[in-house]
Amino acid sequence: MLKKFGVLLVLLLSSCSLIRHQKAGPKTEFRAVWIATVVNIDWPKRGGDPWEKQKEEYVRILNFYKRLNFNAVVVQIRTAGDAFYESDFSPWSRFLSGAEGIAPETDQNPLEWLIKEAHIRGFEFHAWLNPYRATFDLNTDILSKSHDYFQHPDWMIKYGKKYYYNPGLPEVQQHLVSVIDEVVTQYDVDAIHFDDYFYPYKIKDEIFNDSLAYSSFNQHKLSLEDWRRSNIDSLVKQVHQLIKERKPWVQFGISPFGVWKNIAADPKGSNTQAGQTTYNDLFADPLLWMDNKWIDYLVPQIYWSLKLPVASHRTLIDWWAENQKNANLYIGNGPYKIRNNSDKAWYKMKELPKQLQLARKTKAVKGNVFFSAKSLMSGNEDVVKYIKNKLYYYPASPPASPLIAVQEQTPPELSNIIDNDNFLKFTFNFPNIENIRFVTIYTLKNPKKPISTKPETRIAQIFLDNKNSFNLGKGLIADNKNIAITFTDKFRKESKPIVIHLNQTDQYDTKK
Repeated sequence: MLKKFGVLLVLLLSSCSLIRHQKAGPKTEFRAVWIATVVNIDWPKRGGDPWEKQKEEYVRILNFYKRLNFNAVVVQIRTAGDAFYESDFSPWSRFLSGAEGIAPETDQNPLEWLIKEAHIRGFEFHAWLNPYRATFDLNTDILSKSHDYFQHPDWMIKYGKKYYYNPGLPEVQQHLVSVIDEVVTQYDVDAIHFDDYFYPYKIKDEIFNDSLAYSSFNQHKLSLEDWRRSNIDSLVKQVHQLIKERKPWVQFGISPFGVWKNIAADPKGSNTQAGQTTYNDLFADPLLWMDNKWIDYLVPQIYWSLKLPVASHRTLIDWWAENQKNANLYIGNGPYKIRNNSDKAWYKMKELPKQLQLARKTKAVKGNVFFSAKSLMSGNEDVVKYIKNKLYYYPASPPASPLIAVQEQTPPELSNIIDNDNFLKFTFNFPNIENIRFVTIYTLKNPKKPISTKPETRIAQIFLDNKNSFNLGKGLIADNKNIAITFTDKFRKESKPIVIHLNQTDQYDTKK
């Protein structure tokens, strides 16, 4: 049947061609951006604006980072006990609809749409949730009556100018696991993401009053500090187990504060003098999470310049690289500081690019995440141009999780190719179409040489969306009649390439 369409199908059995040194940059590299929704930092620009306007704003963000060859977005869908989706556990966010507990005026499912638009453009969608922040300020009059502040006041602890969920209460932990379960079960997310807000950053002369929970639920007689860390550990472990039980391909990533411990507090700590640390002040222990294989990736927020004396970006990349294990290590970068910080290093055009270059040269580091989306979209065009032309000129794919050993895919069979004037329609027979996320097409200049799937030969990546066919514009192929096609599953595993030699167009089946 395939001869009728003048197609010769070759399945490469050797995987050696998939692993080659890339002069143009790595084939896999995490390139992500945080899209912050709390107080409308990045999106939407204003809660309560018409949904169509909010959609346009979101698409603008996606298209901007698509042009920069990013491959993932980390979108905040829970800011403070609220939700950017219809939830059994949380009211609608006022940062979306303008008033908490009021649904946006649209028949569309907002989160479903956000995910779909990201996937269409080749992005992974990482659902970012703040588990413990209950309110953004002390103005509780604006909260919905269905908010946990009213439904479960015994869960709340006032600290500074916010309310927080008490991490030491077992019912709080179970509630937060249920929140994650709802998202993972109902939505096609690629990952669940927590940031650095565990126990709150310490405020001078204020006490986080969890003494009653400490006396009631400290079965192992731990110190207060160790007990608090055990509460965070418990949630991380439960969320990991829940995700892998529901959808084992969904990753779990956490972005802690950039300093674990200062060396003055622990010889194993980094040579820094941070005012607060993730271990001693936020009671979070990312090293333990990696040891126990509870997370798929870690993104320490190293928002300081390369040579800042008290917390050097260079020093911290080296420290995290030395302590990385069992999880992909990405670096959290702070482009929001470019030409907007007391540290004059950020006024140098190459400060951020040099950080990216350092990350790429560091073997243990597999990519970067930028905070936040608007930082590169409003000025600093010289920095954007440099990153695009010198570092992200060619595309890259997100890495697979080191926690999951994925079996080799059974390759699909090509059914036919139909010529539709401006594009070719490829149809495949898949053993399991639901497992496939993207199809990637590469050009082959000389089919007699070893097949290359280097980034510079990639011409398209298409989201399949459970369809067994896809269209490829003829303009992408141009005069090249040899292409290689791979399929990437939900576990981020790319198949071996299928090579297709295309003959003259008049030999195609032109049925439409």
